[in-house]
Amino acid sequence: MSTQQKRLDVICIGRIAVDLYGQQIGSRLEDMTSFNKYLGGSSGNVAYGTAIQGLKSAMLARVGDEHNGRFLREALQRVGCNTDGLITDKNRLTALVILGIKDEETFPLIFYRDNCADMGLVPEDIQEAFITSSRAVAVTGTHLSHPQTRAAVLKALEIAKRNGLRTALDIDYRPVLWGLTSLGDGETRFIESGEVTRQLQEVLHYFDLIVGTEEEFHIAGGSTDTLTALKNVRQASGATLVCKRGPLGCVVFEGAIPESWEQTTLHSGVRVDVLNVLGAGDAFMSGLLRGWLNDEGWEQACRYANACGALVVSRHGCAPAMPTKAELDDFLSRDREVTRPDRDARLNHLHRVTTRRQAWPELNVFAFDHRKQLQDMAREAGVSDARIPALKMLLLQAAEDAANEAGLNEKSGILADTTYGQKALNAITGKSWWIGRPIELPGSRPLRLEHGNIGSQLVDWPADHVVKCLVFYHPHDPAALRKEQDDLILDVWHGCNKSGHELLLEVILPESVPDHQESYYVEMLSHFYQLGVKPDWWKLPPLAAETWQAVGQVIEQNDPYCRGILLLGLDAPEEKLKAGFAAAAQAPWVKGFAVGRTIFGQPSRQWLNGELDDRALVETVKGNYLRLIGYWRAARG
Repeated sequence: MSTQQKRLDVICIGRIAVDLYGQQIGSRLEDMTSFNKYLGGSSGNVAYGTAIQGLKSAMLARVGDEHNGRFLREALQRVGCNTDGLITDKNRLTALVILGIKDEETFPLIFYRDNCADMGLVPEDIQEAFITSSRAVAVTGTHLSHPQTRAAVLKALEIAKRNGLRTALDIDYRPVLWGLTSLGDGETRFIESGEVTRQLQEVLHYFDLIVGTEEEFHIAGGSTDTLTALKNVRQASGATLVCKRGPLGCVVFEGAIPESWEQTTLHSGVRVDVLNVLGAGDAFMSGLLRGWLNDEGWEQACRYANACGALVVSRHGCAPAMPTKAELDDFLSRDREVTRPDRDARLNHLHRVTTRRQAWPELNVFAFDHRKQLQDMAREAGVSDARIPALKMLLLQAAEDAANEAGLNEKSGILADTTYGQKALNAITGKSWWIGRPIELPGSRPLRLEHGNIGSQLVDWPADHVVKCLVFYHPHDPAALRKEQDDLILDVWHGCNKSGHELLLEVILPESVPDHQESYYVEMLSHFYQLGVKPDWWKLPPLAAETWQAVGQVIEQNDPYCRGILLLGLDAPEEKLKAGFAAAAQAPWVKGFAVGRTIFGQPSRQWLNGELDDRALVETVKGNYLRLIGYWRAARG
């Protein structure tokens, strides 16, 4: 198979695990009270990191037949990493790592790897057709520590060498995983061992590229003098050797090893403040592989590698901290200006928007996050608002029935609240629907949040729920009112950035102010962007075609990564919404609608009054929702 025909660039073989990262930075692991869950394991990180750097990567390993195994598979698939070789092991659990950040040099770490899934890899798992579908194989040293996984890795390497594939080794030395230290001492990075050195040196001849820290070359070369160790590795292998020298950068050895460091060329690293060195090596390897496999030369490959490592050490986590291609290229265009990547607004925004979980090119959202309006309906019907949660479950059923009938296939969504719609939110979460939740106190002006501080709310939210914030805003409001609302919206925006949740900002001109010029929406979007707020979504009323054009220009100038705009309904008659859809049909930033009372208003009132039974309500609401879907699709052609 020629290089041009290969469907994969690199297959990663080795550790893949779930990382549980302690959230309390500066705390002992004994005192950690909460954890973030990330994809981890050196090979899993590299498979992820190379995928987001634009390589066609694949992961060859085993994961458990349980929630953690599915989490790892889905995390890789979301970034485009091939999982055809990620085997589900029916008899072993997915590996787990618990770790913390005490300070910039102390990282308590425990590996839970007793008979774990990725150590269940056997030679029979290595299929020649899969290996030869790639241009390269990249392995990590841990899998050389056990006879069974070692045999599997060697089989893959033999197939690779026989078929002219490139081969790379990240030494990835963890003494605890070679049985050289106590099980709780995952933090120790180096212990001398003649046996480990022997086992590594037996396989070094398989590789075209060998990467490691100075300590890792010490174990591979059997000497604590780095240059001596490198000379010993050179005797065993003709590979290009890349030695990482921490914040200094790295050195590439393609031929003989010189007598002194002065005779080497240092590829300088990027100086940043260190939060967390864990995962930096995997990020380094991901950037290096990008340059190496794209034949961009060692200078550029090392620029990628050093910059990837620098970005990860300034952030929490391993895989989720790794830069995407767009983010890395932006960083390298101005790396000397950015000493704190974790505080650089442009980089953080690029990281946020280029690592989103799912694409939503079209959305047909049924909004039933209403609270006050349904309370009023219940009061008019003379029934308790305790009936509203059951109503919302019926509305969800209608939404799902309509989406199935229309064949929406991940183009459907709901807006639902926690006050009355928590059961509906629980029921739909995990079904690949777009889900938005309101945070504003209904009708508040100035804006108030219904359940208090945004940070204390979001800590309990599922990661894929979108924060919907409705603000009644007018550009000619008194300065004090504008500032009060601006400050709270900024706080919400910062909270979403911290938690990772997407933000939908709904902006409506208040009824209490009669001056309702459409051009004000253009003015207000510009204003929020100038504040530094870059919502993932906007929710706006129907506008004229020329106004949509102006709105689109504002978005393109300020945030080309914006998800788009959803049209709101405001209880408008269907015909008025149909006209609004038509006016927005040629506006590419409008991705769909989020409409509520037009769909559910009248049938819900009848249900609360006892005029419709459950089945009739569901059928009526489903029909209303289907008609709007039809109007939108007809408008878009």
